[in-house]
Amino acid sequence: MAGTITSNGADAPNGGESLNLPGWARPIIVVGMMVAVMWAVEIVDLVPRTNFDSWGIQPREVRGVVGIVTMPFLHDGFGHLISNTIPFLILGSMIAVGGVARYFTVSAVITVVAGIGVWLLGPDGTVHIGASALVFGYLTYLLSRGFYERRISNIAVGLVVLFVYGGVLWGVLPRPGISWQGHLFGALGGVLAARVVHNDAVTSRKVAAT
Repeated sequence: MAGTITSNGADAPNGGESLNLPGWARPIIVVGMMVAVMWAVEIVDLVPRTNFDSWGIQPREVRGVVGIVTMPFLHDGFGHLISNTIPFLILGSMIAVGGVARYFTVSAVITVVAGIGVWLLGPDGTVHIGASALVFGYLTYLLSRGFYERRISNIAVGLVVLFVYGGVLWGVLPRPGISWQGHLFGALGGVLAARVVHNDAVTSRKVAAT
């Protein structure tokens, strides 16, 4: 880009035009770009002899390890993608407005935990794809971060999220044709991400109590 994002509308230091966006817009754009990649992959996958879905997680197969990274961007058709798009955008944006770096940290922790869990415990001869592991992780992160930070605002957000999306958590139970392992370990990854990201808040409370 020719310039950098500024909050006051002044020219960027390099002389290029600034992109004057509200503070909340950039995080949402970042999450939107993640979704755009998912849609681009699914569209390209329509090309004959293209089979990106085979690059999902294949449990206990060496080739399947790469799926730990690629799984969130692969979907079993547009119906599957659409069902993940809206909650991904909403929950992901709720995290990203707290900081883009935090959003990527949370996403990385969830992706690794879910991916390793699926690779180790998924059924033989299966391929696991979809962003639902991240969706479940985002959900449990938003639910549990208030516990660590003890902020009323975050607790309130968690309660709203629980009210709106709480029913989704039933997806961690075994169901035929559904990667419930991805849902389960994604949810566990979200709790771990909250612990990792908000560790300073937990530590400061312990120090204050001593």
